[in-house]
Amino acid sequence: MSPLGSPRLTAVFAPIVHQHEATVLPTCLHMPAVVNIANIATKRAYLSTDLLRLPQGQGSGFLWDDQGHVVTNYHVIRGASEVRVTLIDQSVYSARLVGGDPSRDIAVLQLDAPPASLAALKAVEVGKSSGLAVGQKVYAIGNPFGLDHTLTSGIISGLNRELGAGTNNGPSLRNVIQTDAAINPGNSGGPLLDSKGRLIGINTAIADPTGKGASSGIGFAIPIDACRGLVDQILTYGRVVRPMLGITLAPPQALRQLGLSGVLVLDVPPGGPADAAGVKGTMRDGFGRVVLGDVIVGVNGRKVANEGDLFDALDSCKVGDEVRLDILSGGRTKASLSIVLAERAARVTE
Repeated sequence: MSPLGSPRLTAVFAPIVHQHEATVLPTCLHMPAVVNIANIATKRAYLSTDLLRLPQGQGSGFLWDDQGHVVTNYHVIRGASEVRVTLIDQSVYSARLVGGDPSRDIAVLQLDAPPASLAALKAVEVGKSSGLAVGQKVYAIGNPFGLDHTLTSGIISGLNRELGAGTNNGPSLRNVIQTDAAINPGNSGGPLLDSKGRLIGINTAIADPTGKGASSGIGFAIPIDACRGLVDQILTYGRVVRPMLGITLAPPQALRQLGLSGVLVLDVPPGGPADAAGVKGTMRDGFGRVVLGDVIVGVNGRKVANEGDLFDALDSCKVGDEVRLDILSGGRTKASLSIVLAERAARVTE
């Protein structure tokens, strides 16, 4: 048996160690970009007129740029009267909400820090979530249970998962990343990174069948491709500027009963983009019989089988974009229509 540290053992394990370091070190370089976020609420003291400022939750976030913008989950700062951000050097700054989208669980904060301090900040490297594969190595950095800048690792366990409303008190989310990297309370809003340290998702929720609020090996992250445009809009306009077609959708079971896929148009409000393009809604004829409206089956060449597909296709579009709708008219005739998307205001506060 060779003693520990012998040349032979070193030669055997050296490639493994080097491979491990080559993977972990790029991830660790982004530790300074991760921050701790404290949600402070103002409450009136019992049997008193005094106001108390009490922590009501904490989470994580990450530096988006060198201007002091921090991205996190909306649910991390929901209901806060004050937000405090702690950096890796333990310096603490107040932060204000620039804007957010509760329906996507995204918020952008602005640090109240001196220009010299902002100039020294290092932002996370933003990657892409397109092209991810199940089994791919990933890393989560955050502040679980207040343990700042904790690094955990795992793999991508699944893609295109759907979270129902109320999961970890969050909204319903589509096409999220599933990972077995340990995610616990306090990790929300922190980055999910690939093996090169690039941001691919925002850790947002866990499966919690026991109700204990601890990692079960099933965590979820919002893909960064679904967040990048929202963050850019918030930084530009202070809110999310969401495009709309100008239609009301019929319940999905209406098409399922007919054995059709796509999205059935229930109504087309006058004066909207869809009305201008000639999209037809569902109506009744003179005998009271239901006449189906147009069925949307594609957007810009992307197949639309359900509402989720339609919303995902529109997520990649901006107000003012001209999109091509592939429709079935009368349930049979296929046609294409061009529509210029209009703005639908997003609700920023709850």
